[in-house]
Amino acid sequence: MTVILFLVGVVLLVFGADLLVRGAASLAASMGVSSLIIGLTVVAVGTSSPEIAVSLQAAFQGQGAITLGNIVGSNIANVMLILGVAAMFGPLPVDRQIFRRDLPVMIGASLLTLLLAFDRELSRVDGVIMLLGLLGYIWAIWPREETQQTSVSHHHHQQHWRGVVLQLAMVVGGLALLVLGANWLVDGAVAFASWFGVSELIIGLTIVAVGTSLPEIATSVIAGLRGERDIAVGNVIGSNILNLLLVLALTIVLSPQPIAVPVETVQLDLPVMVGAALVCLPIFFTRRMVSQREGSLLLVYYLSYTLYLILSASQNDELPLYNTVVGLVLVPLTVVLLVVRALRWLGEERRLRQMTDVAE
Repeated sequence: MTVILFLVGVVLLVFGADLLVRGAASLAASMGVSSLIIGLTVVAVGTSSPEIAVSLQAAFQGQGAITLGNIVGSNIANVMLILGVAAMFGPLPVDRQIFRRDLPVMIGASLLTLLLAFDRELSRVDGVIMLLGLLGYIWAIWPREETQQTSVSHHHHQQHWRGVVLQLAMVVGGLALLVLGANWLVDGAVAFASWFGVSELIIGLTIVAVGTSLPEIATSVIAGLRGERDIAVGNVIGSNILNLLLVLALTIVLSPQPIAVPVETVQLDLPVMVGAALVCLPIFFTRRMVSQREGSLLLVYYLSYTLYLILSASQNDELPLYNTVVGLVLVPLTVVLLVVRALRWLGEERRLRQMTDVAE
């Protein structure tokens, strides 16, 4: 039964992601907005629905700290794991609007969360500040330039309301299959791990942690394979922004008491989340894409972070040696790779300008 549950979860996950991406792309075309906007909003909210449900439930039960750990971990996985896996299936072009508008908002939201958590608690005032930031972001992404086009074709859209309803049904149905498939897949994986004698700690830090990000992973990979790469990247960036400025902010406001922030979260997890957001800056800037090499680098970072959590939680004696290796090898290697990438990009830009001057 466990094997069947696992296999059915995989099938539902893939089918649900494909249905969601096709429905979202068609809905964007019908509404006269770009697939990037749909990825940043509808798809991002949909794939974050498990985090939203868990967070609001925790808030009403007075367990807001669960929400903080869930959201911070999801944001780290979104950048390092999901972008890394999606880039393995092909380079991910980055829309200019993402680099100019959405990426700075994600970085700003991450820094704001870290700053607000420095006093070791998140109060309702902090939540209101974050919600105001969300309102500013919504105002910034509102498709003003497309309003005229949408109004001109309003009659045409009215004639195709059945198509719009069908597309909405595809989006909702895809999201439902994603959540159901992810739950079944995680349940099956946990049962497999238990059979092989893997501890509950390792299961929680690995299988369950990755399982909560399965909707985003499946959606981004399928979107990339179907050529809807704006949805793939927009889903990650939009999910991270909404996780902080919507889900966490609402949880803080609705929580009966301020949310206590563990010292480990301030010292490790939140800085890692900010670092994951910042590392997107040089990657997105050069060539406006996430290459397979950079995707593999993000995956290495996520595996390193997960391994650190496992070693730290089990109080392994090899932890100091591991920290030394990461500090002396992984970090310098990352700097070298990013510098080489930037130099190559500058060289290509210079050659392109020279060719343009010669042609003129």
